[in-house]
Amino acid sequence: MNTLRGTFDEDAELYDRMRPRYPPDLVTELAAVAGLGTRSRVLEVGSGTGQLTVALAGLGCELTAVELGPSLAAVARRNLCGFPRAHVEVSPFEEWTPPRAPFDLVVCATAIHWIDPVLRFTRAADVLRPGGTLAIVTTHHVAGGSGDFFEQAQRCYERWDPATRPDIRLRDEALVHTVFGELEQPPWDGPVRVRRHAREITYTAEQYLDLLMTYSGHRDLAPDARHGLLTCIRALIDERHGGSITKRYLHELLTVRKSV
Repeated sequence: MNTLRGTFDEDAELYDRMRPRYPPDLVTELAAVAGLGTRSRVLEVGSGTGQLTVALAGLGCELTAVELGPSLAAVARRNLCGFPRAHVEVSPFEEWTPPRAPFDLVVCATAIHWIDPVLRFTRAADVLRPGGTLAIVTTHHVAGGSGDFFEQAQRCYERWDPATRPDIRLRDEALVHTVFGELEQPPWDGPVRVRRHAREITYTAEQYLDLLMTYSGHRDLAPDARHGLLTCIRALIDERHGGSITKRYLHELLTVRKSV
């Protein structure tokens, strides 16, 4: 299993402050597709500090969040303190012991790639009721916003991170299509439905550097390389972009039902 997934727990407060919550329209759409109500049982896998969890808990459903990192889980519990029907358990999803009662919805937001691909969908199916919904939210950084900045920042990465490919460019959102072939087969009652939500967020130089430090690849760099990279990016934002840049996100909401 990829050990980088543990890096998110190193600074849970920063993660909570800088990782954006999900668009309200996405949450509304998810609730409608899954038919969520106060009697619904929801399982969220890889909840972080509650970027999606809090919005789901606000719907009044009974919610269980499973999070690998104990520090992230502690912040999530704090964020959920006003929702007595939501609770957080600390465990890798691959090793988690589920309750006997099945769930109406299993959702995983921007974390599915960290879960063992051999187990992630079979375990989800095991805990879903027949006819229940599996939802996956993916998040992509796509072309748009301060596009020239991200092209220029590529030079910083090529200089300070030797693993950087020289041909990386942001994709147009029309070219982004996440496909999980396993979900087109039993026990899933396909086809998978995909809905897309795009938005832009503007960051100051300080905010953007804080955001970068919530990503595993940046945290895993050697200290000298990380310092050089962040210094290069800060100078680029301050000196050539007036102190702030805009990042365009594309969220995909993929849903499929378990066969009856």
